[in-house]
Formats: sequence, structure tokens, C-alpha cells
Amino acid sequence: MPVPRRFDRRPPERDTTRINERIRVPQVRLIGADGEQLGIVDTPEALRRAQAADLDLVEVAPNSKPPVTRMLDYSKYKYEQEQKQKQARKHQQQVNIREIKLRPKIAENDYNTKKGHVERFLKHGDKVKITIMFRGREQAHPERGRDLLQKLFEDLGGMATIESAPLQEGRNMSMLLAPSKEARAAEGAATVPDAAEADSTSAQG
Repeated sequence: MPVPRRFDRRPPERDTTRINERIRVPQVRLIGADGEQLGIVDTPEALRRAQAADLDLVEVAPNSKPPVTRMLDYSKYKYEQEQKQKQARKHQQQVNIREIKLRPKIAENDYNTKKGHVERFLKHGDKVKITIMFRGREQAHPERGRDLLQKLFEDLGGMATIESAPLQEGRNMSMLLAPSKEARAAEGAATVPDAAEADSTSAQG
């Protein structure tokens, strides 16, 4: 039997900023278009001044007594605020956690390939979860997993810091690495050929 669709019945977000005729208090503290303090004035007078300047009267501090309003082009102001928020989100560094899985008896070539992947992730600013997968009798020798994790950390040559030490969970043992300052510096110095070579290595693995 098909599951009935659930519709989102919440009303769409609306702009709650009070502007122009939506400002219903008798008096406001008025700020001019250039930021000058114009004092406390009757709301109809403040609205008249804004209209005379071909601007909006916008309530910028509704909880003040009386509320603070400012004369400005609200559509332009709102657009600029949205652009600032977009830029702020763009500059926020998003940290991803990648996972690389190894076997305790991994072959040297496979180990070097996996290590290359880890280096590439660290250079991109990602954290890397290294997981050792034990099978059968391998679980009786967890020290081999710890030794392999320690070897990988040392072979990275200072590109990583250990954020979470090796931890045994059932058949798996994991360690979380974070990029060091050296890895971030390498990211900034990376060239396009280097990135292409890393992608080629990933495709081969």
C-alpha cells in the first residue's frame, strides 16, 4: 500500500521587519540615511521624511523604547545583507571526514597507494579516519593494527596530527587524523599538475 505523502503545512518564512506603514508605534528614534541621529519624532513625521527622500522607514531596533528606525532603501539593504551572508557561508571551511580502510597484512604497493590517498585528503583540509579491518585469527593480534597505524602516521612526515588515538571496536580498529599546519601549507602551494597526478593515482587504486 503506498505511503501517503506528507505535505509541509508550515507557512513560508516571511520578513518580520517592520517598515513604513507597518510601524504602528506613536514615536520612533530616527536615524537619517547618512547615519545622523535625528532624535525622537512622531512616526507619521518620520515616515514623511523618508518618503520625501524616496526611502523607506525601517525599524532596526524594535525592542528599544522608543523603537529605533532608519531611513534607507530597504530592497537594496536586504539584497546587500543576503550577499554578505552568502559570502560568509562561502568562507566557512567545511571539514569532511574521509575513511581509508587497511588490512593488517596489506601489501607494500597497496599501502603506498592508500598513504597517497591520505596525503591528498589531508592537503585538501579533510580529516581522515584510518580503519584496520581484522578477520578471523587476526583479531588475536591487535598490536599489528596499532603498529600499522603508527607506521602510517610516521610515514606521513608531519602532515597529520592524531585527533583520536587508535581504538578497537569489534573487528575494527580506528584512528582519526587531522591535517597539520604543514598539510594546510601544502594545500596552498599545490599546483594543478599535482592535483591531476593525485586524481590519476586515485583512479588506479
